[in-house]
Amino acid sequence: MSGPSAFESTRFAVIIVNYGSSALLESGAARLALPPNGTVVLVDCFSDVDERARVAALAERHGWTSVLLDRNAGFGGGSNAGAQTALRTGAQVLVFLNPDAQIDRASLAALVSTAATDPCTLVSPRIVTGDGGAWFAGADLYLDDGTTAGAARRARNGHRPRREWATGACFAVSAPLWERVGGFDEEYFLYWEDIDFSHRVLDAGGRLLLLEEARAVHDEGGTHGDAVAGRAKSETYYYHNIRNRLLYAAKHLDDEDLAAWLRSAPRVAYRVLLQGGRRQLLTSIAPWRAYARGLRDGRRVARRPRATPAGTDPTRR
Repeated sequence: MSGPSAFESTRFAVIIVNYGSSALLESGAARLALPPNGTVVLVDCFSDVDERARVAALAERHGWTSVLLDRNAGFGGGSNAGAQTALRTGAQVLVFLNPDAQIDRASLAALVSTAATDPCTLVSPRIVTGDGGAWFAGADLYLDDGTTAGAARRARNGHRPRREWATGACFAVSAPLWERVGGFDEEYFLYWEDIDFSHRVLDAGGRLLLLEEARAVHDEGGTHGDAVAGRAKSETYYYHNIRNRLLYAAKHLDDEDLAAWLRSAPRVAYRVLLQGGRRQLLTSIAPWRAYARGLRDGRRVARRPRATPAGTDPTRR
């Protein structure tokens, strides 16, 4: 890993966006061992009065900076609010960490040090599940149909145009790169904002780096109860994944590729539903309702008037 010097001299903030997950913060963020130059910025998207009180007490007890929003601003909006606070207090590196993710000090030091010494790079750790299984080790968005897959599948998909992307569950970025890219696009609200952000990092001349020696642990389903394959997922998960795929296409693809994504939308949306298993499709109307709403709203945003996008260069990795 990178040496500890940058970690101990660079001003950085660990930004955590909370929505009804204060119990996870006790077992995750509360264990972070930060040097004096590091701080936690805890953003609470309002869910209810009791949760707000728990978050405020937790932040006070641990000496964290709290950002208490009066609404649920979504992951992107909450992250942007946290980043704004961190930058205002002089942070040179921003580390984003999900409430249901944990990272040890050595891995955190590696992320911060790499982002500080290579400020044009978005740095991610390898992320594993609680039992050690792979959760994130690099990922790609395939431009021919708008599906995503882990980097391990690149060999079998070598002929397909793709864009690399990094999960928002845990990554580090320098303040200059964050400001150059402009933060998260809040129109996504939840899901796909990390794919969009990765796209804009690459377009801004930055790069994505998976730091193999750094590791974070992700508590599957800890925040939304929907991360485990085969487990029924929330209607929110289905809706935003289906809608936001087409929102991304409208923002970044040319007319020909956008039309192709619109044609494949029903098939890809059904694959999203299957992430929660087949049984739920027979026992609940909620997935189908999200399917219909997601396709409807995704088509609306895809067909609205737009500025001609610069296009996507499939050679950019």
